[in-house]
Amino acid sequence: MIVKREGSKLGRGPAAEATPRGVGTPPPVDSDALDRGLAATRGWLLGQQRDDGHWVGELEGDTILESEFVLLLTALGREEDEVAVKLCKYLYEQRLPEGGWAIYPGGPFDVSASVKSYFALKLAGVHPDHPEMAKVRDRILEAGGAEACNSFTRFYLALLGQMSYDDCPYVPPELIFLPTRTGLSLYDMSSWTRTMVVPLSILSVLRPVRHLPPEKGIAELFRPDLPPPSRRTERACSWSNFFVALDRGFKWAHRVVPKALRRPGLAAAHRWMIRHFEGSEGLGAIFPAMVYSIFALRSLGYDDDHVLVRRALGQLEDLMIEEGGAVRVQPCVSPTWDTAIAAIALADSGVPADDPSMTAAARWLLDREISVPGDWQRRRPGLEPTGWAFEYRNDFYPDIDDTAMVLLALGRTALAGRPEGRLATDRAVAWLLAMQNRDGGWAAFDVDIDNQLLTKVPFADHNAILDPSCADITARILEILGTIGYRQDHPAVSRGLEYLWASQEPEGCWYGRWGVNYIYGTWQVLLGLRAIDFPMGHPSIQRAADWLESAQQEDGGWGESCRSYDDPAWMGRGVTTASQTAWAVNGLIAAGRAHSPSVRRGVSFLLRTQNADGTWDEPQFTGTGFPKVFYLRYHLYRIYFPLMALARYRAAVSGPAAPRLGRSLHSGALACGVPADPRPLDV
Repeated sequence: MIVKREGSKLGRGPAAEATPRGVGTPPPVDSDALDRGLAATRGWLLGQQRDDGHWVGELEGDTILESEFVLLLTALGREEDEVAVKLCKYLYEQRLPEGGWAIYPGGPFDVSASVKSYFALKLAGVHPDHPEMAKVRDRILEAGGAEACNSFTRFYLALLGQMSYDDCPYVPPELIFLPTRTGLSLYDMSSWTRTMVVPLSILSVLRPVRHLPPEKGIAELFRPDLPPPSRRTERACSWSNFFVALDRGFKWAHRVVPKALRRPGLAAAHRWMIRHFEGSEGLGAIFPAMVYSIFALRSLGYDDDHVLVRRALGQLEDLMIEEGGAVRVQPCVSPTWDTAIAAIALADSGVPADDPSMTAAARWLLDREISVPGDWQRRRPGLEPTGWAFEYRNDFYPDIDDTAMVLLALGRTALAGRPEGRLATDRAVAWLLAMQNRDGGWAAFDVDIDNQLLTKVPFADHNAILDPSCADITARILEILGTIGYRQDHPAVSRGLEYLWASQEPEGCWYGRWGVNYIYGTWQVLLGLRAIDFPMGHPSIQRAADWLESAQQEDGGWGESCRSYDDPAWMGRGVTTASQTAWAVNGLIAAGRAHSPSVRRGVSFLLRTQNADGTWDEPQFTGTGFPKVFYLRYHLYRIYFPLMALARYRAAVSGPAAPRLGRSLHSGALACGVPADPRPLDV
């Protein structure tokens, strides 16, 4: 079902340049204005709670979502559907003034996004001689043509007959038979990669094509005068060259090996895909895998009327939002994440633990605890299933970060002390402890998915084939562990600290894997360290706080562009935003600088830029999907994070700190049976 919305469109167009960095004179923070600001945002957020107790804001990605949906419809023979026209209307509105499309507001031209958008618009009837199409075409050709697209774009072009499957990376379905001891198996890849490569492996063998008439194709975007792009390196002996040669070998074998010998691999990939449809809102509950699964089902002979195909298409349509005659697409939905953070922010702002809104949120979260096995058990067999998914349903992939955030939220509600709350917390804490990586950190979904060799395979150019430890999630785990009583003397906490110290940047900040970028990583580390009662006067912590203060801009806010993932010169630089300002303020408060001029300037910025209804305007993308490749705009980030910052500032400057939650050591701290240096277990 397409969600329809009234009102003005919230787009993804280019943003203004960053404001100059500098230090202004902090205006005094008026306590009455602070209370009014808190009340307005608290009221607005409470008004957004759904009847069953949860929150979910729009999750916005870039235009590859709309263009790929049009290409999917074209593969199904439905490029003239009304929804395709509405998707293209949105695409057209998001183009760069100089031609083409970027993958985040204010970002540079991206060739893959531009090729797909150009193709979609042409399929929808926009003439290639249209001035805007001509501008895009010129930029694509200047960037190397359609041949310069990434691997996943190439599969779309092959499906629609614009290039050969031989120009795509070959993904052998037999990959599913490799054991984890090889380090190159399906289960040595990140969970999201897994859900994409399995259906793509089916396409690699069956090679479905919908042939388009020439006038609908994009032959004009190719550059036959240029050598084809290659992942080969100048060094004769390198892993990149080895995998390029292996890719060629697979393509040769595809032509000569009898199809009967490929059937076991195809059957295994087919079974894996069908099994992973269960307990999920689509394969992996993320847009790319969901689209690829439809292509795979059809290539396997499923009719468009088959229940699996209809269900998959319906799940994709559920991600659509229609507004102003245009349709945009979400990459997935974030109800668990939004509900947990909203509940934390509301509790911080003064909503009592037994308030009906908090109880309803806690009940909704408890009802969504996962209790069935998932892919993660390949490396942790025998561990009791638990955890929470990012989406409404994604049972194979409980999210480590979401699980920690849910526990932080539950601890602020009246249900935390009841049997169901305590039992859920016991299970989840034991699971989190067991999911610690060998390097002491925590990742998003799995354990020890860190074999760098896999980054050399030809289909790894989405820059996220692995799921290694990251500072932001590691610190979030320390935050929940500290909140319920763990301290530095616990082995898991000690190893987590070692990871954080090893990953601190020379400037004093931390890289943010799941939020943009160093501001996100740094604030979360400071919160985690504060929660375990780490001495906040430690030089490493003060270096981090100093870095945050140095990144504050002249208007009192903080902002960081997605460009910082590509260029370290952009570290801590970008258009100031409410969410990133809130992160910095919260980080500085955790570091003991609540009374500092920097925090006062940050709080004043939030109050000054707040709208009358308690919201903030924030068109920038401050969430991260795949660094350098895919970014996100969480529409509630601009609400609950500023609310959290204002509330914590008021609490920090108005009197003694509020009592900490759960000071006694949690039972899970002593019950964890995972060895200090767990080894990955074979399948």
